Amino acid sequence: MTTENRNPIIPEDYKDILDSTALAHVATVGPNGEPQNTPVWFDFDGEHLKFSQTKARQKYRNVGREPRIALSIVDPENDYRYIEVRGEVVRIDEDPNLDFINAMAKKYLDMDQYPFHQPGDERVVVVIEPHHTTQMGN
Repeated sequence: MTTENRNPIIPEDYKDILDSTALAHVATVGPNGEPQNTPVWFDFDGEHLKFSQTKARQKYRNVGREPRIALSIVDPENDYRYIEVRGEVVRIDEDPNLDFINAMAKKYLDMDQYPFHQPGDERVVVVIEPHHTTQMGN
């Protein structure tokens, strides 16, 4: 059964998914109105969802132009349990010292530094305020 929560707070019984190492499939709106969807590492600080991006990527350009965004995250322990979060990008923070992406490398790879950094990449942190959730499973 699917339930909906119009409160911007993530339901308590789904926060475990946001604390896991599941990937978030992030959907944005492309320049011609088409959807764009890619998996990303993410973090949840109790209020905002965050993910890293480089300035050269389409997703960065998409959220700069159209801040509406949706994330779908499947429970890594139960493929039939998920949370979808719809919200808005409320800010994009610079990450010149790679602090955020290094923290994500620690979370997802247990490595102190992000191993895929390319010279010249300009990293940012996309910060999302949840507005609506849909979830399924127990």
